[in-house]
Amino acid sequence: MTIGALRDYLRALRPHQWVKNLLVFAPLIAAHETTLGSYLVAAGLFAALSAVASGAYVLNDMLDLPHDRRHETKRYRPLAAGKVSPLPLLGLGAALTAGGLGLAFALSAPAASCVLLYLVMTVAYSLWLKRKTFIDIITLSLLYAVRVLTGAIAVSVPLSPWFLAFFLFVFLALAIVKRQSELYALHESGRSAVGGRAYFAEDLTTLTALGTANITASVVVFTLYIQSPEVHTLYARPERLWLICPLLIYWMGRMTLLANRGAVNNDPLVFTLGDRASWLTGFAALVVFAAAL
Repeated sequence: MTIGALRDYLRALRPHQWVKNLLVFAPLIAAHETTLGSYLVAAGLFAALSAVASGAYVLNDMLDLPHDRRHETKRYRPLAAGKVSPLPLLGLGAALTAGGLGLAFALSAPAASCVLLYLVMTVAYSLWLKRKTFIDIITLSLLYAVRVLTGAIAVSVPLSPWFLAFFLFVFLALAIVKRQSELYALHESGRSAVGGRAYFAEDLTTLTALGTANITASVVVFTLYIQSPEVHTLYARPERLWLICPLLIYWMGRMTLLANRGAVNNDPLVFTLGDRASWLTGFAALVVFAAAL
């Protein structure tokens, strides 16, 4: 097999999507966990989730193959473009899935149950849920949440109601951004609908309003958290955390705006990796959190 062919098989596994699995570290960071062993376990679960996710992406691409071949951008994916063979790719995906689950159970049986739940939800999404209006968005947001839950359970970090509520609204907003970008592309192509999905181009306005509502809700939850008794156990100067609110509004509002302009051509978290404004916003947020300690 040539280097080019190996590269195509690697691309088919979508390694750029692994960045989303960094969410397993979120509970540790939020709880100010400093134990090296906890981060090593989380790193192992990051690898396990990434392997399982790649296996699930292979299955999804197999199921979506007819639609992807007619799609403006997805037709360039290795499988849709005919650059990889289906059977070897399917075997590779199955091996990664089995290996990822095995690694997860070796690290933590309770956390491995979350990885298994992630796999079941992803398969259900590929087979059926992605064709159901709003249920697909809720499922995508819950897949983000399962990653966070995996990290929390693995190292026994309790998740506060504030943490769960905040991330629920953030994840819903990000899932909506993903659909907004797809609907913009649909509108620009002159079509009203796309095969395998439950939305029409004219639904973009409704999704934008729903995304904005979730952004607002996430900021409200964060402001309530700042005023809660729990915040004083982690921060000496919690009043400085108010500066996070405009950063949240800017980052998520800008993401929504860019999606409506067709500039977010990937998963929102993956898009963030190559977006300088997101990096600067993240750095500013870290400075604020450090100042509040």
